[in-house]
Amino acid sequence: MLNKKIFSYKGTRDRSEWRVFILAIFLFLALGGIALSLSVGALSISLNEIITAIFSDNPGANRQVIWNIRLPRTLVGALVGVNLSLAGAILQGVMKNPLADPHIIGVSSGAGLAGVSIMVLFPHKEYLVTPFAFFGAMLAAIFIYILAWKGGIRPVRIILAGVAVSAFLNSAISALLVFYSDRVHGALMWMVGGLSARSWPHLDIILPYTMIGGILAILGARRLNILNLGDEIARGLGLNVEVSRIALTAVAALMAASAVSVVGLLGFVGLIVPHAARLLVGSDYRYLLPASALLGVAVVTLSDTLARVAFAPIEIPVGIIMAFVGAPFFLYLLRRDA
Repeated sequence: MLNKKIFSYKGTRDRSEWRVFILAIFLFLALGGIALSLSVGALSISLNEIITAIFSDNPGANRQVIWNIRLPRTLVGALVGVNLSLAGAILQGVMKNPLADPHIIGVSSGAGLAGVSIMVLFPHKEYLVTPFAFFGAMLAAIFIYILAWKGGIRPVRIILAGVAVSAFLNSAISALLVFYSDRVHGALMWMVGGLSARSWPHLDIILPYTMIGGILAILGARRLNILNLGDEIARGLGLNVEVSRIALTAVAALMAASAVSVVGLLGFVGLIVPHAARLLVGSDYRYLLPASALLGVAVVTLSDTLARVAFAPIEIPVGIIMAFVGAPFFLYLLRRDA
């Protein structure tokens, strides 16, 4: 018996050390992605020059490029990676579905219809795209909740309601693009998802939601761990399953909506990042959530850098890169879970 306890303790300690090691690697990748995003482009800037440009008041081309173009864009991309990754990780836990992501709860479709409506119907008021997309995403999520409610919330009903509402909203988007085909270009770029021209005002928009949502997500890690034990066991441990599921899904919707409203319909981040992190650190949300956030930063910043330089001087939306990476990974998940 004593030997079993010793081996159990050693196994637990080894797993914890492994998870901390993986978190350190993800942190290194996140910082590397940010540094690469700041240094690579039409103008190559060394790490020392980046530090000087950020912390020095000396005017110059490097400082202008870093402060006015690359730094805000990189920080927005990093926060978008955090938000979408945490939203996906939470939804996969709440719905007990490894293929769940923010699209499941209608966030993308709601934001898409609201954003495209502004771009197509009121192209001279593009400054309204972000707030309207955010409210559209939240309204879609609330509507899906109402449809899914039947004496309580069940993951399957949320998924089915989300699929139905998403199909309806996507048909409305398609109708707008058909009727106003002369104004399609800007809307299509936003629907693919991209970080082009993102600046300090966009950072101001998303930062509060990242901070609040991140704190709420970490506080909800214990509830997510209990939910993964099954509803009956969770109730036996004193957890209010329905309230917890609604609250956690609302946090995920809030984070995903803020990200989508700023960069457009950037897909696959909320699906592939949490799953990749889970393969390495396991399903303990105390480790999975920070791992997903750090890996999300790395994936989005590195993908955006590739989107900027791969076909220079032409810049492609980062959503295209994510689709090329995400689609094969999605197929791998399907075959692995089959």
